[in-house]
Amino acid sequence: MTDLSTSVGSVRLRAPVLTASGTAGYGSEFARYMKPAELGAVVTKSMKAGEWAGNPAPRVHPTTAGMINSVGLQGKGVPHWLEHELPGLVATGATVVASIWGNSIADYEAAADALAAAPPEVVAVEVNISCPNVEDRNSMFAHATASTRAAIEATAGCGRPRWAKLSPNAADLPEIAVAAHEAGAEAVVLTNTLLGMVIDTDTRRPVLGAKKGGLSGAAMHPVAVRAVYDVHEVAPDLPIVGVGGTTSGTDVVEFLLAGASAVEVGTATFADPRAPRRILRQFAKWCDRHGVADVAELIGAAHG
Repeated sequence: MTDLSTSVGSVRLRAPVLTASGTAGYGSEFARYMKPAELGAVVTKSMKAGEWAGNPAPRVHPTTAGMINSVGLQGKGVPHWLEHELPGLVATGATVVASIWGNSIADYEAAADALAAAPPEVVAVEVNISCPNVEDRNSMFAHATASTRAAIEATAGCGRPRWAKLSPNAADLPEIAVAAHEAGAEAVVLTNTLLGMVIDTDTRRPVLGAKKGGLSGAAMHPVAVRAVYDVHEVAPDLPIVGVGGTTSGTDVVEFLLAGASAVEVGTATFADPRAPRRILRQFAKWCDRHGVADVAELIGAAHG
């Protein structure tokens, strides 16, 4: 039997499959379909320090091999989550990674500081500096090393390991990943969605209320694998969490071979809420068939 445990920096996880932020709500919703405690961790939807309304509807639209969304990070904020949402998730036995975002450095600092009082079940904080579904995409923090450093440095108050979630739309992704690590991020999450657009040919108008949005799902899996490979090649000691179009156990294997230590499952859960459990079981069977004793054997093996 394969030892399915893995480490992302200082965080030890029971399995390499996690949920992806923005696709599992606040986590406890999954309890009716599967046991959240079976997964490596549940990553919450990204939260701001305070309440945020998000983008106008329509917010989600299917594409040929995935979906495009512009939810716009709607939420009631970190304090509300700590009081009303987290207790139910902790009760399931889940390991929790809290995802935060902000419009400014002060926003990131406030959200991180609010998490300082979280219980120990919150083992890490994913700092989302790369969501394309914000009003001013040109100021996205993950598109420049200086702003990436500033955002990560501002979140130290959470008192937990931080994972920087980065953008596939950045031209110099490995350099930005290294900057995030130097600023205090123990790991990077690769990647967020690709900026995209769908136009209704009957109405001749964009289908999303915000016009543009983030493309996710199977169509972007090769892009995410490339991003993981490129960053691992430049910074082999930097822990990576791969995310993007994971629909099967072999997709997990591919991410690990490229250099990831764990993998998040997102869009697949919209079609099948049990997808993370199914994918984890497929991965375990693949490892058994191929004589893999430990997940660590696979991490970065494609680099030879």
